[in-house]
Parts: sequence; C-alpha cells; structure tokens
Amino acid sequence: MSSKNSQRTEPGAQEERAPKEELNKKITEQKIVVDELSNLKKNRSVYTQQPNSNIFFLADKEETLSACKKDLDNMRKELQDI
Repeated sequence: MSSKNSQRTEPGAQEERAPKEELNKKITEQKIVVDELSNLKKNRSVYTQQPNSNIFFLADKEETLSACKKDLDNMRKELQDI
C-alpha cells in the first residue's frame, strides 16, 4: 500500500517515467529489428511499409539496415536527453 500512496503524492514522477518506459520499449523493438536484418541471408528480400498505409515495397537490405541503425542511435540519444 505504501507504494500506491507514494505514486499518488508524486504525480510528476509518474509522468516522467511514462515517456522513458515507452522509449525503452521502442529501443528494444528497434534492437530486434536491427538484429533480424543483420542475420538475414544475402538473397532474402526486405520490404518496407509506407507510412500510414498497408502497402509494402521491396527495399534494399543494406539501406534498410543502415536506416534502422540510425533510428536506434537517435532513440538512444533521446533517452539520454530525458
């Protein structure tokens, strides 16, 4: 019960934790994507989804991997800034 009371008395702490937790989840997901792309065989096809649609287009594996790594680095920097 004491943990519930401390959460009620410190609303700012809970608001601060929520973005960090969500960003940590996104970072974990992005790590998985990078690992999966890194471990694909050379002849495997990679498709990327167009924003706000259900349409996928064939993409270059190396370009997709570098874009995912860049996104992961940006997320890590954002987490450090929080």
